[in-house]
Amino acid sequence: MKRHLFILAATTALSVVSVALPAGAETLRLLTWGGYASDEVIKAFEKEYSDIKVEVTLSNNEEMIAKLRATGGSGFDLAQPGFNRIKAAHVEFDIYKPLDLSKIETGRFDPIMFNRVVASTSIDGKVYAVPHLWGTSGIMVDKTKAPDLKDWLDLCDPKYKGRTSMRLARTILVGSAFAMGEDPYAAYGDLKKYQEIMSKVADRLIACKDNVKAYWRGGDDLSAMMLSGEAVASDTWDSTAFKIFAQNKNIVYVPPKSGAVGWIDSFALPRKGRADDAAYKWINFVTRPEIAALMGAKTGAVTAVKGGIDVMPADKKEAIKAAFTDADIANIKWAAVIQPGVEDIEGKTLERIKAATAK
Repeated sequence: MKRHLFILAATTALSVVSVALPAGAETLRLLTWGGYASDEVIKAFEKEYSDIKVEVTLSNNEEMIAKLRATGGSGFDLAQPGFNRIKAAHVEFDIYKPLDLSKIETGRFDPIMFNRVVASTSIDGKVYAVPHLWGTSGIMVDKTKAPDLKDWLDLCDPKYKGRTSMRLARTILVGSAFAMGEDPYAAYGDLKKYQEIMSKVADRLIACKDNVKAYWRGGDDLSAMMLSGEAVASDTWDSTAFKIFAQNKNIVYVPPKSGAVGWIDSFALPRKGRADDAAYKWINFVTRPEIAALMGAKTGAVTAVKGGIDVMPADKKEAIKAAFTDADIANIKWAAVIQPGVEDIEGKTLERIKAATAK
């Protein structure tokens, strides 16, 4: 369902290879998202652990699974898929290995985030992931031009004809379903029901096409439309909205009335990784409060440590607290574990919408 920073990674995976290693040095090979292993964080880690060099490959959920499936879980030492993509992929392809929680500073994590990820990634009593960063998708609104826009399908209100935007991706499908009173996650185990829901969503979004100024593809596209006033509202990653808020405080993130769609990216060990100790050191390093703050500044996402919002830079913390009430956070629709067949239905649904809305 992502999201905020894959645009930094381009459309294909990019390997960033570290410099020549000193004798006896170990390489930690990360498979992760753009911004999750910034030069600043890598430099600080390598300074503290001079016997470890970090090598980064940027990817997304689908590519992570494909790469690990192709190699049987080799080639990387630490991966960062969405927590809801781990269980089914491992059961089908055997690409991960259990974590040793005794080697992780688990007391640093927000207990709600930690327990959600552990419960969703446990197989036969073994834990396969812990959380790292979280965020949501919802609505971005210029409150001076669309003050009454509160939910996903308000983007289709005729009064905003030609002045809204959206991204044709699974987030708008799921969000629209919730706004229509459906529970798409509850239907994951019933593909016939899920197909029925997606067909209704497709009909609604096709009927909405005249409202859409343009379908955005990346955060830069969306930012340009919102800051120029070409669009008065759009679905969005919260991190993109928070960045724009720093430039124009009239443009705010609105958690939809029917619920923002939440995601959590995790840490998981590929089955044939060869640097487990280095991977555990990296997990413990980047969940330190001071490093979590650097992560928040770079990504705009909130770290899953205790008080994660409070360690964000001041401008992003202001934007988050301006957007979310406690009730909004309680209403987040956290991603459900992906079941076989779900993504096929979504892909065909998106292709139908794209064909019907091509301009």
